[in-house]
Amino acid sequence: MGSLLAALLELQSVESQLRQVRDRRRRRTRAAKVQQRAIEELRQSERQLQETLAQRQRQADSAALDVKAAEERISHFRSALNTAKTNKEYASILTQLNTVKADNAKREEEALQLMQNVEEATGELTELRQRIESEQSRLQDIETANAQEVEKLDGMIAELQERHDAAAENVPDTERRLFKRIADNYDGEAMAVVEQHGKKPPYEFVCGGCFMSINAEHVNALKVRDEVRRCDSCGRILYLESQTQSAPSET
Repeated sequence: MGSLLAALLELQSVESQLRQVRDRRRRRTRAAKVQQRAIEELRQSERQLQETLAQRQRQADSAALDVKAAEERISHFRSALNTAKTNKEYASILTQLNTVKADNAKREEEALQLMQNVEEATGELTELRQRIESEQSRLQDIETANAQEVEKLDGMIAELQERHDAAAENVPDTERRLFKRIADNYDGEAMAVVEQHGKKPPYEFVCGGCFMSINAEHVNALKVRDEVRRCDSCGRILYLESQTQSAPSET
């Protein structure tokens, strides 16, 4: 293998490592962001539940006032029964009393149900706040762990970037620009080994990147010339391993 392809392979090695470490760093910081979004969704639910609880409390308070007002009317009618002067007047007051009592019994049931609704919402709100507190504690743990890991990864990235810059200096400008363009398309994997299939000639040659067949012309050229040869299917830069380098191929 000539100096050009060797330099490209070295650049490929560092490029892959650098992208892997950067990806690890992104995943680390993403975990905290995901947790923050989860907490914000819980807080939104908390605000909605608070509004629901306030509405239910207002309804329960209003129902309690209605029951109290009805009880006062019942007390008034009972006093009026004791002062009725005629049977007709007594019967009229009694009818009104029974009507108010019947209506108030319904109000009391409704008021009781509304109070139960308030208690349920209060319980849900308490549980939700406990969950938020737990998730907030988890976020702090994630951020603490992230701070240590991200610092370590930043050091690795800085070191790899130096190695990457040094390796890139050994590659001519044209080939370096081509390498970068292909690497961006394939997540850093700009080069692909030529795989040799078969125990004896005629061998079949396959691109190790896309696993499509490679023309023997590329293999023969790589054996004798130090130049960039690209896969006709995926466009990756091809290189030979020592076994393929020494094996004969059909022309």
